[in-house]
Amino acid sequence: MITKFKSDKYRKARGGHSRFLNVLCEHCGAKILVYQKDGPGPLKRLYLDRIFAPENFANFQKLSIGKVPNLVCSKCKTILAIPYIYQKEQRKAFRLFVGAVTKKITKI
Repeated sequence: MITKFKSDKYRKARGGHSRFLNVLCEHCGAKILVYQKDGPGPLKRLYLDRIFAPENFANFQKLSIGKVPNLVCSKCKTILAIPYIYQKEQRKAFRLFVGAVTKKITKI
């Protein structure tokens, strides 16, 4: 597993404060993915270039946005997020549904 933060213009624009999060399904508690959160504030979207695990989610950044599937819990099959392009930064991301996931800070 990668143990180093991705450091680029987006991290620097958010003050350089980053942490790894375990993103969990709110409905069943299953672990969905590991994500690098940059800056303060709530988790509203998941940028595809910040997903570290599992590998199949980490590879979504290479696909066109039309070919990226919805983010679905592997255990309870609940749809957690939909793919879109965040217009302000022109970055591919998942738009999270309100109350669909919980997060826990983790150390890798």
